[in-house]
Amino acid sequence: MNYMSDAVHFKPAAAPVPLSLVGPIGIVFETAGSSSKIILDAVRLEQLGEHDDPCIATAGQVGSQVKMRVGQSWLIASIRAMALDRANDGTIIADIDFLGEGEEEPVTRCIHHFRRGVTRYPRPGAEIHPVSSEDMRQIYAADDKPHVQIGTVYPTADTRAALYVDSMLGKHFALLGSTGTGKSTSAALILHRICDLSPQGHIVMIDPHGEYGAAFARNGAVFDVNNLALPYWLMNFEEHCEVFVTSQGSERTVDSDILAKCLLAARSKNRLAESIGRLTVDSPIPYLLSDLTNILQNEMGKLEKGTGTLPYMRLKTKIDEIRSDPRYSFMFSGMLVADTMQDFLAKIFRLPSGGKPISIIDVSAMPSDITSVVVSVLSRLVFDYALWARDEPQRPILLVCEEAHRYIPSTTAGSGQAVRRILERIAKEGRKYGVSLGLITQRPSDLAEGVLSQCGTIISMRLNNDRDQAFVKAAMPEGARGFLDSIPALRNREAIICGEGVAVPIRVALDTLEEERRPASGDPSFTEQWRETGGEADILDRTITRWRSQGR
Repeated sequence: MNYMSDAVHFKPAAAPVPLSLVGPIGIVFETAGSSSKIILDAVRLEQLGEHDDPCIATAGQVGSQVKMRVGQSWLIASIRAMALDRANDGTIIADIDFLGEGEEEPVTRCIHHFRRGVTRYPRPGAEIHPVSSEDMRQIYAADDKPHVQIGTVYPTADTRAALYVDSMLGKHFALLGSTGTGKSTSAALILHRICDLSPQGHIVMIDPHGEYGAAFARNGAVFDVNNLALPYWLMNFEEHCEVFVTSQGSERTVDSDILAKCLLAARSKNRLAESIGRLTVDSPIPYLLSDLTNILQNEMGKLEKGTGTLPYMRLKTKIDEIRSDPRYSFMFSGMLVADTMQDFLAKIFRLPSGGKPISIIDVSAMPSDITSVVVSVLSRLVFDYALWARDEPQRPILLVCEEAHRYIPSTTAGSGQAVRRILERIAKEGRKYGVSLGLITQRPSDLAEGVLSQCGTIISMRLNNDRDQAFVKAAMPEGARGFLDSIPALRNREAIICGEGVAVPIRVALDTLEEERRPASGDPSFTEQWRETGGEADILDRTITRWRSQGR
């Protein structure tokens, strides 16, 4: 289609118009569904560039908003793309996406009672007007729903950006951004605001780098290898296989079958098993690792066994190895065999919270080969608790997963599939049971397909990788496409937010978080720290001591 047809042109203003009189800046050229095309007056936009109102001054730029009258309402749209009309140098053709509509306040003539969605579309030829800061305040004004304020709407100076907590958590959210864009600080900001709003809440955060403990020292509980005390018997059968079964292929199937039989026998030795009508290998019943190895030893000696002794030896050797390795003592200690399930869940899920609603699970010092199993157990406990507590007074839980691409990878091969499966299940079914999932990642393209699309709210900071940008665009609603094109141009601590958690898609300059509430994720200053010298021997001595003891 020739958009520069001689039949339709918006004639530029012949003389400058006083900046105090903000008139139309263009007309609607073509209307089609959720998006349309408009023609803008380049001279008029140039004049408005010096306006005192920053929203009016940036009118006509990609990502800015414009409005048009439809009956008694104002229709708001976002500019997605622009091109110069080659047939007329004074006009610009732009693609717009409709955001919503509002009524006109009779006295100020500004927008009020704004709502998402479109009931009537503009006719071709309808005038286009810039959106003012007062309009923006009305568009982004938080209504009576519970919300937290996290920053300032771009390009205004004082319009606050609100996140609707119930809508955002009810349908999951994702925070995306390349390394160095302020992603960790932004995550801490949002979680702090939620904790301040709901000090009796229940939040579990997986922290793979040990950077959030300092940020939530006052209003959260921090658990690491020193105090987590995660009982090994809380693992289900799949997680047991990931830890104890080392073989591959057909041998893995044989080893898994043997482990299932022996694990069930070990669990059945507990007196708790007598009160359970249907005991399975997945039942969280305490058992002794020594019982498990003894049962393996006895089974290995039976003449009627269907295999040789090698599978039994593989399993017994691996179990003994883990029992004797101090790196695994936070989970496989002989002190963890008592029935502490209620105390453990109360501690991790903050039931009750006691004014500290968030648990930070620092997995940075855990052996890398078991980290995914720990995350799997904790995630599954969140889901299973919500599942079996359906008939109780509901206590919704938010599970936040930092570096989510580690645990929900796009590949279905290799180890760590248990955590991938449970997090995918939470993404698909969690909201039915009151479990919310928050994903934080710098590589959204490495996430399992479909998980990002399950997130009702997407908070995207700058993404430098083209593949990541395309992945995010595919997951966001059509109305946000104009904002998405500005993702590579975002400054640090700026974000595009769209979805259920906001009234309409917005670009936000995030608030500055207080020093004591920030995560320990700042970049080192090489030039400053390389000027410092002295005490290197003591530094090495203390570091090597911690290194050898595998402690922090």
